[in-house]
Amino acid sequence: MVDPIGTQESIPIVEKHRYYPVETHRLDIHLVPRDSTPMYINEPWLTDPSYDWLGTRGNEPENENDNIWVYIPMDLNHAAILRRLRFIIDHYGEANEENESKFDSDVRRILSQIEIYDRVWFVWEGDYPVNDQGMITGHSKKAKALVAQVIKELENIPDGCAELFPFELIEELRDEYLL
Repeated sequence: MVDPIGTQESIPIVEKHRYYPVETHRLDIHLVPRDSTPMYINEPWLTDPSYDWLGTRGNEPENENDNIWVYIPMDLNHAAILRRLRFIIDHYGEANEENESKFDSDVRRILSQIEIYDRVWFVWEGDYPVNDQGMITGHSKKAKALVAQVIKELENIPDGCAELFPFELIEELRDEYLL
């Protein structure tokens, strides 16, 4: 649970994702700096796609006698996230039946980055809408603006007769962030 207002007690944040499971990111909100100090997020699968291939999300070091556990810095800002998305789109070109599964998987890795960006900016913006059950809900203004641009990028992917991607993802993003 994230403690958005710095109290000793954690306040649960409700997500309203209907179509895809929300990643539970391991954020320690007390360590979210407002300067250039790095924030550590123990989710190596964000930068190592082989974890998806292994079917694991590997948040702990591998139990190998030659293992070296490292943290790789990653910028999570509007421009960097869009740059990574555009790189993926350029890599695949059109969405077709042959590549739509991998294409979708790679784009969803970007969505995880957006979710982290959203949670941090949600806390920094300090405007916490509360639902009827007293649970904090919603998304940051910065993430909503970013998602609107992500949707535009996804809508411009050439259609090579893919069945689901990016159409379902666009609807999921609209329902989650823009409604």
